[in-house]
Amino acid sequence: MRSIALRGLWARKLRTFLTAFAIVLGIATVSGTFVLTDSITHAFNAIFSNIYRGTDASITGKSAVSVDATTDLPPFDESLLGKVEDLPSVQAAIGGVADTANLIGSNGKVISFGGAPHLGFSVDPTQARFNSLSLVEGKWPGPDQVVIDHSTASKKDISVGDRIGVEAQGSAKPFTVSGLVKFGTSGLDIGGATLAGFDLKSAQRLFRKEGKLDQIRVSKKSGVSEAELLSDIRSILPPQTQVRSGAEQADTDAGDTNAFTSFLQKFLLSFGIIALFVGSFVIANSLSITVTQRTREFATLRTLGATRRQIRRSVLLESFIMGLLASVVGLFLGLGLAKLLFWLFGELGFTLPNTGLLFKTRTIIVCLVVGTLVTMLASLRPARRATRVPPIAAVREGAKLPPGRFARYRGVGSATLALLGFLALAYGMWGASGTGPVLAFMGIGAVLIFFGVALFTAQLIRPLAAVLGVPGDRLAGAPGILARENAIRNPQRTGSSAAALMIGLTLVTLVTMLATSIRASFFGAVDKIFIADYAVTAENNFDLIPAAIGQTLKQAPGVHDVVGVRVGDMRINGKRNTLSAVNSGGSRIFRLDWTAGSPATLDTLGPNDAFTDKDYAKKHHLSLGSKVQILVPNGQRPTFRIAGIYDPPSGGSPFNGPLVISTPTFDKLYTTPQDQFVFFNVNGGASPEASARLDSDLKGFPNAKIQTREEFKKNQASFIGNILNILYVLLALSVIVSLFGIVNTLVLTIYERTRELGMLRAVGMTRWQVRWMVSLESVVTALIGAVVGIALGIVLSVLMIVRVDFLVLSWPVGSLIVFAIVAVIAGLVAAIFPARRAARLNVLEALQYE
Repeated sequence: MRSIALRGLWARKLRTFLTAFAIVLGIATVSGTFVLTDSITHAFNAIFSNIYRGTDASITGKSAVSVDATTDLPPFDESLLGKVEDLPSVQAAIGGVADTANLIGSNGKVISFGGAPHLGFSVDPTQARFNSLSLVEGKWPGPDQVVIDHSTASKKDISVGDRIGVEAQGSAKPFTVSGLVKFGTSGLDIGGATLAGFDLKSAQRLFRKEGKLDQIRVSKKSGVSEAELLSDIRSILPPQTQVRSGAEQADTDAGDTNAFTSFLQKFLLSFGIIALFVGSFVIANSLSITVTQRTREFATLRTLGATRRQIRRSVLLESFIMGLLASVVGLFLGLGLAKLLFWLFGELGFTLPNTGLLFKTRTIIVCLVVGTLVTMLASLRPARRATRVPPIAAVREGAKLPPGRFARYRGVGSATLALLGFLALAYGMWGASGTGPVLAFMGIGAVLIFFGVALFTAQLIRPLAAVLGVPGDRLAGAPGILARENAIRNPQRTGSSAAALMIGLTLVTLVTMLATSIRASFFGAVDKIFIADYAVTAENNFDLIPAAIGQTLKQAPGVHDVVGVRVGDMRINGKRNTLSAVNSGGSRIFRLDWTAGSPATLDTLGPNDAFTDKDYAKKHHLSLGSKVQILVPNGQRPTFRIAGIYDPPSGGSPFNGPLVISTPTFDKLYTTPQDQFVFFNVNGGASPEASARLDSDLKGFPNAKIQTREEFKKNQASFIGNILNILYVLLALSVIVSLFGIVNTLVLTIYERTRELGMLRAVGMTRWQVRWMVSLESVVTALIGAVVGIALGIVLSVLMIVRVDFLVLSWPVGSLIVFAIVAVIAGLVAAIFPARRAARLNVLEALQYE
């Protein structure tokens, strides 16, 4: 039986290839995801290992808000460096500061490559043991000089001796490029990050940290243990500082990036799982068709003495070999996909570091096991059907497999399964508590819904095909009628093919509906709240901008009501959250719906006043006059009185977090306060002339982007379009898998209907009519999948939007129409090869085909 299974695979090479391709694509996604995220993680670890080269201990500020915080850490007095150097266990120590430093190109704009960071830091070439930079050209920086990375210099044609602007905590300052540097070891690509190194005094002035340090790195003397070094340092540490070993500090700094790569890995793996899920439908359908076509073959084997178990093992062996080979191909195809994803993320503004592709043993094992297992599971039902072939079928022409015992309950069972899925989904969204249980119930519910609807689709084939096949009848006449009847002839087969496409289109529709609703909700919120003429953000729309921008605008002619929205980290009611701040004049910038207090609250916030949103007040039983204590990174615990409560619109508000205080109070609590947005009005309102004048007023801040209300909405929502494009590309894999399923089904059914096609040709059907018939059958199948998928996607998205309070339902009618049109085109494309194959059948040979 093993040799029969192997010969069967080799004899049906086309069917094997088309069926296995579904697994190839799914495993390629899984493999590519592991290779991509492992490579990114390795690159980030290499970066932080290089940063802490030669470092036995690292002293930093300590955030009272979070022990694992790596940003917004309070700087400390530079006098600590001398005390550390005097310790008997210390061989050497170096102090430094770091912050965002935007390099300004010759065009007056910020040099930026995607969403990569702009890193600025102090360098001390006299402490070579700590230096992770190597000088490529020129010399190390002195006063008012800067070294930049060689990659940026090459891309922007910057040479040693050039003057370049650098923007940090204030307006851009001119610096002379003293040298070009390279970071880390050979082969380490830091992605699109830009590097700017300064001498310590220049960096302290640029970052507004005069007399302060962000970090001290220490190396120990020979014979001193790490524990002794850390103990000695702790004995002299002032409050709000901490010390870690160099390895611990590297791990801590890598924590945020590792969390990002972990999320990215799970995010991308979910699409690989989706592709495999769709592929399982393709495999099950393809094997079911071939089992039906091989009825006489299996019956002959039964007649010759083969047992049911041997028949089942034969089919399972075929699927095992097919799954293993497909997994191997997909495994190595994933390397190319990982390279493609690196390029894709770069094109969409997410430039990532790289040290080369990393192919771990875990990746090989997981891909081979998962691919083979999915194929085997998908083949269980066809293998079981093969055992039901009676020996008498060997001598009967046109024998069919008897239906299973539970076939008559298929419709009721699938509907029940889908209903259970919706109940599980609803419980996850409204009943469960905690992230784990919520995601678990939602995931289980989604799987049950897809299985239930996919199985129930067979019950919908007749009515849907009767309606969707009408255009084909009118367009092609008899071939259109035959195409519709062919789709109806075997509802279960057509339903399985349509179900594979249905899953992909359900997810595409769901994503589109959610994205459209998020965009519409945000636009509605801006239109309701934002009554200012202009807004200022960073060029990339999400970085913080210097507080000096607001001060500069206040001095610009014709500008008034300048209000900055500042943000910082805090802990409130035992949880980490965000604190916002505004200065007076906010009532002429924001139109808020006050449930307690009034618009004047924005203008009259005292040093101990704050306002909050309606939901947070309700959850924590706050009202006017209530007292709220918070904890900020420097350890202070100020208490605020609630002076107002507002009801934000569905799309959110400009204030991150639950509490908003006054700007003067905020500036006393945070060392380097920065704004997220700056809003203001101008005499005469927004106009092209006013915009040009404002650009001139803020020419010292190249990273500042001045926008009207409409421009602000468009720019803030642009990230939704980028994310949507990435999701479409990833979901396209499942759609491609489903299209191969349609191709496979059509090719196999052409074999099954060879004699029928021969008879049609014999009675006068032309080759073009045969092509039309097969193509229209493919289109009908694709349209059925599109209709069911779009409808299910709408239902699921409506449930989610209703559950999420801050979203307003919006209908992307144009996109839904495009999806239907794409389904028609996809059906036509999927039919090209099968239709050509059917049209080329030899009439005489087809009439004799068994």
